[in-house]
Amino acid sequence: MDDTHNNRTSLAKGAKDIAKEAKRHAAKNFSKAVDRASDEYSTHRSYNRFQNEDEDDNNYNAHSHPDGRYGNNADDDEEGASSDATEGHDDEDEIYEGEYQGVPAHGGGKARDGQVALGQPVPDSLKSRKELENERQADEEELAQQYELIMQECGHGRFQWQLFFVLGLALMSDGVEVFVVGFVLPSAETDMCVPNSGAGWLGSIVYLGMMFGAFFWGGLSDKLGRRQCLLISMSVNGFFAFLSSFVQGYSMFLLCRMVSGFGIGGAVPIVFSYFAEVLAREKRGEHLSWLCMFWMIGGIYASAMAWAIIPHYGWSFSMGSAYQFHSWRVFVVVCALPCVSAVVALTFMPESPRFYLEMGKHDEAWMVLKQIHDTNMRARGEPERVFTVNRIKIPKQLDELVEMQNESANPVLKVLSKIKSELRGIWSTFLRCFTYPVKDNTLKLAAVWFTLSFGYYGLSVWFPDVIKHLQADEYASRVKIHNSERIEDFTFNFTLENQIHRNGVFLNDRFIGMKFKAVTFIDSSFLNCYFEDVSSVGSFFKNCTFVDSFFYNTDIDDVKLTNSKVINSSFHHNKTGCQMTFDDDYSAYWVYFVNFLGTLAVLPGNIVSALLMDKIGRLSMLGGSMVLSGISCFFLWFGTSESMMIFMLCLYNGLSISAWNSLDVVTTELYPTDRRGTGFGFCNAMCKLAAVLGNLIFGSLVGITKAIPILLASSVLVCGGLVGLRLPDTRANVLM
Repeated sequence: MDDTHNNRTSLAKGAKDIAKEAKRHAAKNFSKAVDRASDEYSTHRSYNRFQNEDEDDNNYNAHSHPDGRYGNNADDDEEGASSDATEGHDDEDEIYEGEYQGVPAHGGGKARDGQVALGQPVPDSLKSRKELENERQADEEELAQQYELIMQECGHGRFQWQLFFVLGLALMSDGVEVFVVGFVLPSAETDMCVPNSGAGWLGSIVYLGMMFGAFFWGGLSDKLGRRQCLLISMSVNGFFAFLSSFVQGYSMFLLCRMVSGFGIGGAVPIVFSYFAEVLAREKRGEHLSWLCMFWMIGGIYASAMAWAIIPHYGWSFSMGSAYQFHSWRVFVVVCALPCVSAVVALTFMPESPRFYLEMGKHDEAWMVLKQIHDTNMRARGEPERVFTVNRIKIPKQLDELVEMQNESANPVLKVLSKIKSELRGIWSTFLRCFTYPVKDNTLKLAAVWFTLSFGYYGLSVWFPDVIKHLQADEYASRVKIHNSERIEDFTFNFTLENQIHRNGVFLNDRFIGMKFKAVTFIDSSFLNCYFEDVSSVGSFFKNCTFVDSFFYNTDIDDVKLTNSKVINSSFHHNKTGCQMTFDDDYSAYWVYFVNFLGTLAVLPGNIVSALLMDKIGRLSMLGGSMVLSGISCFFLWFGTSESMMIFMLCLYNGLSISAWNSLDVVTTELYPTDRRGTGFGFCNAMCKLAAVLGNLIFGSLVGITKAIPILLASSVLVCGGLVGLRLPDTRANVLM
């Protein structure tokens, strides 16, 4: 009897011990679920902790399969359910068959409206906007750390190099667009008979288009994606650049180049944002600097093509007098080829996985990351390596107000509403660039971009114009002056160049198949003279008299006959339009060659900045390069010859390129992903605004004074460099 009683007592005690052990085991499982990241990553290099907290209640602990897929293991789930859900419990606990007891499920405890059940997380609808933003900020910081680990696992290899060359073509197109303006400007304005009052608009209007394009496309890339916006912007640039080579009117040509500039304006902010988001921290500074070399390659390409194509006047055709397709138009078509190549190549590249994660598109991001990993592993000869990431942290998605449209609404109204919504989103993101913690960085970056661009583009205009001014002075010093000459019964069938004829008399002379180049006749008389197939460039007849003369197929018109008298003379089949010729035009070749040398001079600076970007730091290179560039401007005092000015141009370009490269890297790294395109676009828009102002201010000072351009460029560059040194160092930062 006593043995039976003792057995029952021992059995009851054992049951209680089992219940307590089960309860302790359930609590231990709950603790493991919360701290899963640190435990599992240290032993299995897993990323399970970074899954959303709101998915934990569904017991969504994904396990990696040998083939790289992710999903739930059904066998493990059933075993876990039977062990956790059906074991012993205390009297106050109610256990239901099949219910997981680790993390409380959403909606498990009923609560009245506006109240939260005990032990349940607070739903987003009851949280303030500030609380939601703080949670999103914490999620983004956690994602940044995990994303860095993922990129390290993916490695740096074939995929990054493929994207490097594709985005390089897009950046090359931006460099070509900048140089096309300067190379085409003289030829286009001459071909289209643009008066002096309209000259110079081409350069300014292209930069204005690029300014608005940088802001628009940069902001839109934070909403629609890097790849999609870059494809659209490059397509716009390529189409209108190609179209501009065929239009005949100057106003239409300006419009096409402005829209073309608007399209290419999105290249710089999107390209650097896109590429930075597939690079690990230790590779980012160096490879973004190597990417900058494509801008230099674009300048070299444009200079070489201009040198090879534009001066060849024979590379042209005409359809009557109404349609002229000269060599500079061929040059415009050739310069659109890098853009077309970039568009074709971009169609084969995926979207930025970092952008997908920012938008809450986990599966799409995971697929792209797996593609990066598998591509690099195959290139290394390790195709068996498995992508071990199964869940990635997703930042909390904040709801935005969207204007709903009726399904039966006008399609045009739907499109307009969509455009309005996107513009509102871009503006909202732009305003967030001026909030804590990026407000100070935005203001400093805008100042550095503006000062560097003002000095660079201002001097880029001033240098060639000064060289042209020196050439013009030298050319004028070799002019031949003829006074009171008398020429009778002579045939001119050769070129007259750089001459001045005063008080001359030409009697029964014939001007057949010849050219006047920089020739001026002053107070001269032409009696019974015959002009046929005559072309003139920079030539004028001032206060001259024509008596009984005949003109056939010439370009001598009222513009070139200044205060001249035409008596009993006739004009037949005059050439219409402005005549262009580059035959034996040494200055045209020289201008292109000078730009080619100036662009090539940045190659050493590009190499040095790429190799030292991660060693000496972005800020040291940025500030040091701008200060040295400003100091080098003072050597312009000694630029009294063409060769000296060319040397100064090469020195300045070589010193300033390091500042450009480091500024691109710093701007990319200082902005978080949800504002990177917008912030970079705004800074690049400030760059183009400074380019417009620099062109206007420095261009107006050519031939007047050296002091103001030198002091102005030096002061803004030094001040900008000092501001750049105040920016935070981003060398050790993960990409937020």
